[in-house]
Amino acid sequence: MPELLRIFGLRFFFYSNDHIPPHVHVRSTDGEARFTIQPVACMENYGLKNKDIYLAESIIEENQQIFLNRWNEFFKNL
Repeated sequence: MPELLRIFGLRFFFYSNDHIPPHVHVRSTDGEARFTIQPVACMENYGLKNKDIYLAESIIEENQQIFLNRWNEFFKNL
């Protein structure tokens, strides 16, 4: 499971068997959520607090192109 970033208690990653659309998982001690990368939007939330959802969205927006590039490099055949 490739890790993209760890910051402010949030871990950004994707699973090696993930599927399209390009998305990133975000995990904290409270739970996990899944966000599309382009456009940045929360698809599912399993326990992340609202403040962490907003923080994660902001971090994904700031790193959107990097995350998308990493997704495309890893999943070349999707």
